[in-house]
Amino acid sequence: MGDSEDRHTAAARLRLLQQEFTTPAAQRDPSPRTPTNRPPAAPIDLGILDYMAASVAEVIEHTRTAAPDAGPAPAEPAAAYEWMHQNTADAAPEQRSVRDAMVFRQSLKHALAMGDETVIRREPCPRCACWSLFWRHTTRVAACVNRGCVDRCGRPSTWVLAQLAERHVAARNARSRTAT
Repeated sequence: MGDSEDRHTAAARLRLLQQEFTTPAAQRDPSPRTPTNRPPAAPIDLGILDYMAASVAEVIEHTRTAAPDAGPAPAEPAAAYEWMHQNTADAAPEQRSVRDAMVFRQSLKHALAMGDETVIRREPCPRCACWSLFWRHTTRVAACVNRGCVDRCGRPSTWVLAQLAERHVAARNARSRTAT
């Protein structure tokens, strides 16, 4: 999977978050409501809105750091990834690797925010290279379930999303360098 596919996947996942998780849900229970002393709940998940705003702000901040002369950011949140790529295409290889890792990490986070944990299982464990990673909700890490893949204390190997993204981008770059 190349950086172009990662970029488009991240944008598509952010667009799906925006469409499906920030639109008001239809009333599920048509029964009459009883009055309460509480104010009504927000019709959309405000946490998802905050999450989306933080993701786009991170993309904009990275782009402005790597390319201070970049034009205005797009109004559409999902278009921020293409805008970042266009404005950082001539950046140093290290900056492009950081950019690509950030995009891949955000793509994983978008999928997890929608409840899709299978994206973690599609990545090999950085320690044992097995396809044995599972997402832990409570600690927000990917854990390897291979019994032989443990840390110095004998606990399962765990990885944060940034580590998985950095490894993913480094492996992709190594494959592209050795391709004939």
